[in-house]
Amino acid sequence: MPERRPDARRPDTRRPDRARRLAFDALRAVNGEGAYANLVLGRLLDERQLPARDAAFATELVAGTCRRQGTYDLVIAGASGRALSSLQPAVVDLLRLGTHQILAMRVPAHAAVAATVDLTAATVGRRVCGLVNAVLRKVAARSYDDWVAELSRDEDRLTALGIRHAHPRWIVAAFADLLPADELESALAADNESPTPTLAVRPGLANVSELVAAGAAAGRWSPFAAGWSGRPADLPAVQQGRAGVQDEGSQLVTWGLTRAAAPYGPWLDLCAGPGGKSALLTGLARPEDGALLAAEISPHRAALVAANLRAYPSPRAQVVVADATSPAWQTGSFARVLADVPCTGLGALRRRPESRWRRSPADLDALVPLQGRLLRTALDAATPGGLIAYVTCSPHRRETSGVIEAVTSTRSDVTVVPAADVLPQIPDAYVGDYLQLWPHRHGTDAMFAAYLRKD
Repeated sequence: MPERRPDARRPDTRRPDRARRLAFDALRAVNGEGAYANLVLGRLLDERQLPARDAAFATELVAGTCRRQGTYDLVIAGASGRALSSLQPAVVDLLRLGTHQILAMRVPAHAAVAATVDLTAATVGRRVCGLVNAVLRKVAARSYDDWVAELSRDEDRLTALGIRHAHPRWIVAAFADLLPADELESALAADNESPTPTLAVRPGLANVSELVAAGAAAGRWSPFAAGWSGRPADLPAVQQGRAGVQDEGSQLVTWGLTRAAAPYGPWLDLCAGPGGKSALLTGLARPEDGALLAAEISPHRAALVAANLRAYPSPRAQVVVADATSPAWQTGSFARVLADVPCTGLGALRRRPESRWRRSPADLDALVPLQGRLLRTALDAATPGGLIAYVTCSPHRRETSGVIEAVTSTRSDVTVVPAADVLPQIPDAYVGDYLQLWPHRHGTDAMFAAYLRKD
């Protein structure tokens, strides 16, 4: 546990330790400003330069609190006997941080309560310290399992699983629609495990053996992948742009686009930001194919794509700011097209802990029509005989097979290429002709891919 030093100005309190103060500031940015937990946490850690042990404590405190926030809110409401809307948002975040320490971290309850009260005094004010102290003591009176049992007593199975594993019920139901009943709980539990960062080498610029020599572990499925437990920025290959952070599932679905026959000609990455897939495609493209065109509607994300491509010679790829629903290119121009469409991101809940509480079924109502338009654009962009990959970082049926089937049912110029023919020998990864990866099965994000040929 981080060191806590006395506050000489207030003999009856202690100055909050730096790790908990950083965690509070990060959580306020997430819940008060809509920040992404991983980005704000990384920025604050760089700015404040905590010792390694304190940095690890702060990271778990932020990520763990964000993951289980919905369940912790039920616990806090039960312990306080009041709606969370009646409390200041900053106080709610303090209670969430304290609850995570008490119920899920190896912090003695009395220490977690005292440290959170000190943090309350330093951030919100002493007037609410009594409330925070009283609520957290009631939280500490039960274990996590006991709280879950109490909160789930009158709930159905899916709601109870959502409470135990900190997922909204609609996400639990979406997973239950896809998985055998005996796998559902494992899939939910896997979303609460922090993944080891995975790197992808840029083909032609680096190889996995270089990363393994530096202490990384070769990936399980992708020939470009290596797991790295330290800071990726410490590796020369990452510093130089010859490798980058990219989930192994993301690498696989991109690699699949290059593994079936297609005519010669340029390639298109339709929604390219932030650029990891573009970098992999650039390295895999044949010299005779010409340049990859990486299109991205957001100027900021287009800049990230360019940064990911910086190590390649400039003729190999071109980055443009463009709206793929109103394409600036001629139809039938590309031999291979990647449509990695915007989605709910339900497949990346391990790495984006707050996102499960930000998304709702209503998001699908806006995303699914956009996904259909982007798939039609991708099909139109391909030359006859060309190959198209439709990719989402979500397993939800509405934005995966549902989109494919809705679009292909209206066209006579498309054939589905079985994913098992493109990426063979990945166990339990195929749903009909499509690829569906899972964290609990494959150790990757829950990536979906369909490979289509333009007739």
